[in-house]
Amino acid sequence: MLLGFDIGGTKCAVVLGTLDATGQLMVTATTTVATDKPAYEMIRYLFAVAEELLAKKQLAIDVVEGIGISCGGPLSSKKGLILSPPNLPGWDNIPIVQMAEERFNKKAFLQNDANACAVAEWKYGAGKGYNNLIFLTFGTGMGAGLILDGKLYSGISDLAGEVGHLRLSDTGPVGFGKSGSFEGYCSGGGIAQLGQMKAREKIQMGEPVSFCSGIADLVNITAKSVAEAAMAGDPVAIEVYTICAKQLGRGLALLIDILNPELIILGSIYGRSKSLLEPVMMEVIQGEAIRDSVKVCKIVPAGLAENIGNMAALSLALMSKEK
Repeated sequence: MLLGFDIGGTKCAVVLGTLDATGQLMVTATTTVATDKPAYEMIRYLFAVAEELLAKKQLAIDVVEGIGISCGGPLSSKKGLILSPPNLPGWDNIPIVQMAEERFNKKAFLQNDANACAVAEWKYGAGKGYNNLIFLTFGTGMGAGLILDGKLYSGISDLAGEVGHLRLSDTGPVGFGKSGSFEGYCSGGGIAQLGQMKAREKIQMGEPVSFCSGIADLVNITAKSVAEAAMAGDPVAIEVYTICAKQLGRGLALLIDILNPELIILGSIYGRSKSLLEPVMMEVIQGEAIRDSVKVCKIVPAGLAENIGNMAALSLALMSKEK
């Protein structure tokens, strides 16, 4: 039995799972809650949710063999600290591993969510059989997990793959504390910002926008509402996703040129909005990246789809047994 915590800027999940006789990781129970409390209060609440989940399954904590904690970076897996992630304001130097080990008396392992998802996809999802791949979260934020020569590469201080911090233009939507960043353009928050900007332009010129009723409604725009409008043919929403797709292509072209991967796996938003993003993204990649590198690189949605966060947390729980 394995216990996992998937901590995100919007929501968190508590997951129970097992490794079956064939070596397949299986999710057996999960509870999702909103990330709506200060750091320490939120963590204690998640621990309580885990205890409730075990109790519902009539399981004692003694049967749990490992605890995995997946969270957006920056963080230090070596020290077990969450270090001020941009999508978790106030989560500064949080000793979450120590807290988990003291609460449950079990080994716990913390890792960047992108790295955790990369491992999960590599072992159980779209990355099976590949030795050189990049996984990009493309959700609330934008981070990358790198599997290079058959190993997870996290860098000297666990900060490899923080591609959301790359600046793609001098100005633009803000992500990872930087305007015009990869995360600013290619994340849920970034798409919402682009939607708000474009909707404001049209509304001020007296033009209707299907996904926004007026200036007061700008704050309610989300990546999902813009995507739904784009799918329905709204030209403003389509323009937003075209901008996102162009910058996604530029960001991926840089990664292809630098790392020459066999496979790039795109999570969350890409899986749900592939038809809006892929054509323009591929056109930019073809024009920007080294041709021979593009030829050998496949770009696919996450194979674990919406289950990837759960599987990532459980993958870390399995790794905790080796620490």
